[in-house]
Amino acid sequence: MKNTKDNMLKNKKDNSRFYLIAFVMLFIALIARAVLFGGTKQINTGAGLDAPKAPIELSFSDVLRRVDDIKTMEIGRNDVATGKLKDGTPYRATITYNPELLEKISKNGAVVSINNQDSVFDSIAKWLPILVGVLFFVWLLRLMRGGNSGGGITRSLIGQNPTKITTGKTKTTFKDVAGIDSEKQELMEVVEFLKNKEKFKALGARVPRGILLSGEPGTGKTLLARAVAGEANVPFFATSGSDFSGIIVGLGVAKIKEIFELAKRNAPCILFIDEIDAIGQSRSKHSLNDNDREQTLNQLLIEMDGFANDTGIIVIAATNRPDMLDAALLRPGRFDRQINIELPNLEGRKAILDLHAKKFKIGDSVNLMDVARGTTGFSGADLENLLNESALHAVRSEHNVVEQSDIEEARDKILMGPKKNRKIRPEDIKLTAYHEAGHAFVSLHYKDITDPIHKATIIPRGRALGMVQHLPIDDKVSMTLDEVRANLAVSLAGRASEEIFFGANKITTGAESDIAMATRLARYSITTAGLSDKIGLVAVNQANTFGQRIALENASEKTAELVDNEIRAWLDTAHKDAKSILIKGRAKVEELARALLDKETLSGEEIKEIVFGKKAETKKTVAKTKSKKSNAKK
Repeated sequence: MKNTKDNMLKNKKDNSRFYLIAFVMLFIALIARAVLFGGTKQINTGAGLDAPKAPIELSFSDVLRRVDDIKTMEIGRNDVATGKLKDGTPYRATITYNPELLEKISKNGAVVSINNQDSVFDSIAKWLPILVGVLFFVWLLRLMRGGNSGGGITRSLIGQNPTKITTGKTKTTFKDVAGIDSEKQELMEVVEFLKNKEKFKALGARVPRGILLSGEPGTGKTLLARAVAGEANVPFFATSGSDFSGIIVGLGVAKIKEIFELAKRNAPCILFIDEIDAIGQSRSKHSLNDNDREQTLNQLLIEMDGFANDTGIIVIAATNRPDMLDAALLRPGRFDRQINIELPNLEGRKAILDLHAKKFKIGDSVNLMDVARGTTGFSGADLENLLNESALHAVRSEHNVVEQSDIEEARDKILMGPKKNRKIRPEDIKLTAYHEAGHAFVSLHYKDITDPIHKATIIPRGRALGMVQHLPIDDKVSMTLDEVRANLAVSLAGRASEEIFFGANKITTGAESDIAMATRLARYSITTAGLSDKIGLVAVNQANTFGQRIALENASEKTAELVDNEIRAWLDTAHKDAKSILIKGRAKVEELARALLDKETLSGEEIKEIVFGKKAETKKTVAKTKSKKSNAKK
């Protein structure tokens, strides 16, 4: 059947080439005829082998003056007159058509004739558009005749605008997917149905016809769909929603029919549509100018609702915007099950790193759990990119394996941007060191509340001149009031350190991001989380419409003013707390700043050793200590 279809397409292409070649040859023939046989013939009026005289140009005034000398005159198009004088000299003149002048010329014995026939080029200009129209009409008739045999104009247009379909069986299985175990469990039923339909039929159960995967970019939606097909060992057809849209009206409908016909011929199979929101957006009475997209959506709805329960076609779609999809698309019977793939948690990130680390040469000193702790908010694609960037840095550094320092550099580059090789004033470097030392010292003061400190650096990256990083022990889903106040104090500790060591008049704009982050946390805690006694348990949400900031929702002007005052009070309190902590530990902060100026980067252990005056115990140190004690007892 495939060979027959290929032969039909080949015959159509041959016919199209025939018409094109015929049209080109006809056009060339017309041009050749115009060049070879066009124009006015010149008749040799001389005797013997004498060459004909060259025609002379006469103006209209010359014609009026030499009426008696004219022997013949032929008036063609555009009032161009040609002929001969009585002495045999040919002439050419442009005259104004005047019956009285022509009558006067005729009375003097001249032969006057008028030729209104079109030239060859005029004929081509007149008949060429008609000829092209006829050929195009014949081409359309042939395409429409082909529709009875499964071809037709629509299929021809599809051939010119093919849908990008990835076909075949995939080797990806659930072993290649990590960090989303609960989502994999949801899809195991689909795999079981594709492997053993009879077990479901015996109980009268119907497998979901469609599954919608939603989530942030890079969370593994496409990978998960491939894994389902690979696990069930069935054909996998993948396309994108944007492939069904085009400038030709009705083409999207035809493409929807085409891909579902292909899936039915290869059932049981997986049909994957990525970015389905491109054609599945919600319909409304305001979308009158997008009728073609709505027709495409209607055809998709018909196709999904049209198969029987035992066809074995499972439609899996992916989108980042499930809120934009039409309600008819999400009803049971079409997309029966919606699976939201969230960003991986700590254990998920560790599993993803373990999976991707098999493709790289990772050193024994690399602790992937620490890497997972420091990559909160990373998707699976981000983690794979992190290891790839680490490998690239290891090559540039001429390392034999990917080391921990390579991963640290890659993570800092992704989060903050590449290192800036710009010249910075010494006073700015010194102020940055004290700024970051303030963050680090206050963070250690709240070590039992905040996340453990990982490192502090004054190496500029992106817009930041320095930073202090923390590694969370686990993923937090909420924060206590003590944690909120501690994080506010840590955020404002950099500005407080500038004031203490350089004076109020020497503070800089370097605390811009710290203040913005503290303000967002305070506003969220007060207006949304209900952590303020003055505002109470009321949700006062900040609304943004089309990028314009408007007044607070669910609040009067008095409440909005109260919210602003409460945010200011929280930030002032956090600033005072940070300042008080730094004043008490002034000597340690100065020591931290000097160490940063000397080394540029301090690890969490080095910071703790400076502040607490002793080397902090690590897991390896504790293990060695226990081993020595046990040997001593023996």
